[in-house]
Amino acid sequence: MNLEFKNKKVLVRVDFNVPLDNKNKITDDTRIKSALPTIKHILKAGGAVILMSHLGRPQKKLKEDGSVNVNKFTLQHLVSHLNKKLRLKVKFCPETVGKEATKMAKVLKSGEVLLMENTRFEKGETKGDPKLAKSMSALADYYINDAFGTAHREHASTAVIAKHFKKGTKSFGFLMEREIENANRLLNNPEGPVTAIVGGAKVSDKIMLLEKLMNLANNIIIGGGMAYTFMKALGGNTGNSLVEEDKIKLATKLLAKAKKKGVKIYLPKDSVIADSFSEKAKRETKYSMRIKKGWMGLDIGPKAQKEFSDVIIKSKTILWNGPMGVFEMKPFAKGTMTIAKAVAKATSKGAFSLVGGGDSVAAVNQMGLAEKVSYVSTGGGAMLEFLEGKELPGIKAMSK
Repeated sequence: MNLEFKNKKVLVRVDFNVPLDNKNKITDDTRIKSALPTIKHILKAGGAVILMSHLGRPQKKLKEDGSVNVNKFTLQHLVSHLNKKLRLKVKFCPETVGKEATKMAKVLKSGEVLLMENTRFEKGETKGDPKLAKSMSALADYYINDAFGTAHREHASTAVIAKHFKKGTKSFGFLMEREIENANRLLNNPEGPVTAIVGGAKVSDKIMLLEKLMNLANNIIIGGGMAYTFMKALGGNTGNSLVEEDKIKLATKLLAKAKKKGVKIYLPKDSVIADSFSEKAKRETKYSMRIKKGWMGLDIGPKAQKEFSDVIIKSKTILWNGPMGVFEMKPFAKGTMTIAKAVAKATSKGAFSLVGGGDSVAAVNQMGLAEKVSYVSTGGGAMLEFLEGKELPGIKAMSK
């Protein structure tokens, strides 16, 4: 980010899509904290900062009259928190573009911060509307993209806008630089043994990642709901566990491909099973290949926790994407928590660890282990696509 910001207005696309409780209070400010170094750097260099972000999906939850739910999705909810974090009074604009936005941007002075309203209140944002992107670009002299979490979207404020800034007037922010650097460290000649921990509900969500990991990892640990599709492919009894019947053949092919390439696949030997999808369900621990009818696997069991942890602790490079069970329900969170501890322990012994994906990140944050792993990614879908080898529109646009 080697630009001269003095007396310049700088539009910074951040990812402030943070979770809010029913009183509109922020429950996890990781994404805001991650963007602070870029904002502070510009302010210190004498620039004026115009922040743009989305929050939620207001266009998908329109009111009956077709209007957006301003109260639920307004970025005004974030202003007081930003004031504390930046130790200054952040100005708020009730629109993203328009007469008032133009006026407020024009009078913004060096050292000041202006937060624009939710970019997704504009219909053209998610469609990559070139007119909207041009209107956004007219607010500032420079454009900084620091929103890795939306880099996989070709939206007006994340990709199309970059076309209106010449080289030398646009750049990645510090967060984007770190995300790209850490992902590339994993992808390009990682130190072995390399272990990938892949969890989550569905095999279909992680097919391309698993394919990519076949050429990268020595060990692939599979947990979460997706593990039971592999169990079924191996002839196991999975009871009422989540199984993608149409992906069983694919799971069989992936297992065969791993064997051919010498990649060791680890599936949970045992599971914490329940008679219903509920925190109050009856629970037992059984072998994962012998789950009885009417019962479902909702977490990895103690044998799996030990085996997985042993593999992780011996690794030199670790990728973790996705939980080991129904992490949001306390009785089924232990497997994910155990993995978090193992990744932190391996890191303390010199391993490089990259954690990406909502629940994996939530686990390390809740346990206070975020500082004890090498890197925690702010972008779930974006990191997944980057690791799969896809070219992300938000990154590609900056090179033109």
